[in-house]
Amino acid sequence: MTRARTRAVVVTVLAVVGVAFGASGCTAAPGQDRPLVAVTTNILGDVVSEVVGDAAEVMVLMPAGADPHSFEASAQEAARLRTADLVVENGLGLEEGVSRHVRAAADDGVPVFTAGDAVDALEWTTEDDSGPDPHIWTDPARMVDVVEALDDDLRDVGVRATGTADYLDALHALDGEMEQAFGALSPGQRALVTNHHVFGYLADRYGFRVVGAVIPSGTTLASPSAADLRDLADAIADAGVPTVFADASQPARLAQVLADEVGVHVEIRSLATESLTADGPASTYLGMMRSNTEAIVDGLSVRN
Repeated sequence: MTRARTRAVVVTVLAVVGVAFGASGCTAAPGQDRPLVAVTTNILGDVVSEVVGDAAEVMVLMPAGADPHSFEASAQEAARLRTADLVVENGLGLEEGVSRHVRAAADDGVPVFTAGDAVDALEWTTEDDSGPDPHIWTDPARMVDVVEALDDDLRDVGVRATGTADYLDALHALDGEMEQAFGALSPGQRALVTNHHVFGYLADRYGFRVVGAVIPSGTTLASPSAADLRDLADAIADAGVPTVFADASQPARLAQVLADEVGVHVEIRSLATESLTADGPASTYLGMMRSNTEAIVDGLSVRN
């Protein structure tokens, strides 16, 4: 057999073998043969990952420590979003920087699960403004509703979520732990001031009053006026609030201005309320809620 003929036979054999492997899926990259679930925020990303287990690949757009109101997706992430089998978003106006990419994916026919549609949504309100409150994760009971609805949508796109039952049990347990922990606070101590309106659902679930926010809005992209700060200072004094809670993804100076501008001196505690951290107790949703509960109880137990 000539060298040229030998080369031709080898090429033919390799081509046949390649077709056979391609047909069987053996050359697919790890995860390529699994459905892709794209998730906008890292809090929901953690929840989805726990629920689906190995049944799907989970792509989370929002990095640890980012602000969900302002983070942006890369061009590569936005393109992959439009090829996902399911997009999971929080909704209710939270993801202001990526909402257009979610709409583009929906326009391309990608199913979109909106967590906010699964709950009885609240509104944040001030004397001058109001809007839908997107911070549904601060109430684990509402997250039960989210996970149950998500399980249905996952099944619709061929994902059999293996962790749903266990995660629902974990959410119920978390709810009970938080209720017991907050029981250490008297009704008069259950008053919250934050850097913006983030604890409406927690307050609704566990009997807190939201006294006010440094930024009187449901988004960190707004700014407080001098009149807003004066009104908040009066409310803090009237309620005797000893601690202001500022989200870890936002500078504590947003709360520190109370002391600088209107002479209100309170303790400022940083909480991971809108984003998971890269490590530590707040690196998972369940851990974040437990650590925040402990910090709230400690902060509000302080006597002025």
